[in-house]
Amino acid sequence: MCTNYSPTSRDRLRAARLGVAHLPPRDWPPEAFPGYEAPIVVRSESEDASADADGDAALAAADATRCLLARFGLVPRWSRDAAHARELSRHTVNARNETTSVKPSYRTPWRERRWALVPMDDFFEPCWETGHAVRWRLASADGSVLTAAALWEGWTDPASGEIVNSFSLLTVNADGHPLMGRMHRPGEEKRMPVLIAPADRAAWLNASDADARLLMRAMPAGQLVAAPAPRAASPRAARKPAAAAAEPGAAPAPHEPPAPPAPGTNLDLF
Repeated sequence: MCTNYSPTSRDRLRAARLGVAHLPPRDWPPEAFPGYEAPIVVRSESEDASADADGDAALAAADATRCLLARFGLVPRWSRDAAHARELSRHTVNARNETTSVKPSYRTPWRERRWALVPMDDFFEPCWETGHAVRWRLASADGSVLTAAALWEGWTDPASGEIVNSFSLLTVNADGHPLMGRMHRPGEEKRMPVLIAPADRAAWLNASDADARLLMRAMPAGQLVAAPAPRAASPRAARKPAAAAAEPGAAPAPHEPPAPPAPGTNLDLF
């Protein structure tokens, strides 16, 4: 499960060749946790880039992509109200590639091919090799921006009319992965975010159902670097006041992963 990462900064995002003409006017925090807003890149609703074209050329096509701020934790379109949306999004930070197309929380955006790229400089996972959790930082071996595959959704708050954009990071099984196998508790299934290679970014944003399934795979360990990154201060200090989670509802405590499901929660939704 990936619940903490560093969204790419505004300057690095401009230079990352993602084909985005304009960035969101509001800033975003240096670290993202469930409930935070962060930038995502999505296919423009006005024009689809050709997935058969060269990756950079396709992304650079006029109006092919746009960048927007979205909440980390997908709000299903059928959420009844702000409280319901807040509760559901606590369980939708990550989406398993094996079941995303059929789970009620995800199947509509999957059917509509609402693919997204989440630009990040790095992400954080707990390594248990010492017998307790040590926060590790994972990043691209060449220092470039990582783009994680995501599913995004737009939900309209019936009380206010506000449109809340949100997303889930897609994950794949990483059992046996030389690097990700070192993360999380012994005996737990190993999973990692789907990291889309630069050459495949346009293909991902314009993928068919079948193509999306082929692109969801584990990045080879040799393309990543990892090192301990213990936290020096509370992550609350990393959150900028202007980047507080938008309604519906307040964000969960940023230093904690999503809480276990409450009794009676229907896990088949996620």
